[in-house]
Amino acid sequence: MLARFLTLEGIDGSGKSSQLVRLADWLRSLGVDVVTCRDPGATAAGDAVRNILLHRQEIPLAATAEMFLYMAARAQLVEEVIRPALARGAWVVSDRFLLSNVVYQGRAGGLGAEKVWRIGETATGGLEPDLVLWLDIDLATAAQRMQRELDRLESRGDAFRQLLRDGYQAEATANPARVCRVDATVSQAQVAERLQQVVREAFTDLPAAAGRTASPDQEW
Repeated sequence: MLARFLTLEGIDGSGKSSQLVRLADWLRSLGVDVVTCRDPGATAAGDAVRNILLHRQEIPLAATAEMFLYMAARAQLVEEVIRPALARGAWVVSDRFLLSNVVYQGRAGGLGAEKVWRIGETATGGLEPDLVLWLDIDLATAAQRMQRELDRLESRGDAFRQLLRDGYQAEATANPARVCRVDATVSQAQVAERLQQVVREAFTDLPAAAGRTASPDQEW
């Protein structure tokens, strides 16, 4: 079985973090060696950059500076975590990757999607996910799920979030073979089941399940 690189994408409140855990647990139940990570993060450098980007709101950041900070964290993530895992034959499942920059800073932030794609190719050394799982959700439902203090990007309001959702739709339309939309408005178990179905359809060399191991359903 070949090593694979999967990423979960979507606006905040779409359930990426919860579904990453479920997807990784399901893959492990099939005997797959799985490494999970988040972008930015998962390395010492990435966590430091993440803190600046999301939680140091007293530090002004232009869109270009914001983009390059994400790229720096991603470059370290690729070299320190993702490439070594893939080289040993593991699957990698990441909470966000380059598509987030393309949508957040490129499309919603006004830098231009193509420019961010080009810069991202350098930052990642050309590494691309084998499959991008876009958890699509309407703004009202996403807002209901985020009952917590909002970070820098989450605080930019509904107009910005709508640009993000539109940006994801535009990228999925432009690359339907790589980006798969999954309805994230339904229950956690339903989303997880759909993700498993998509992954099985994309990678036919996955082992058969030893038995049904569905996680309990729950509210978001």
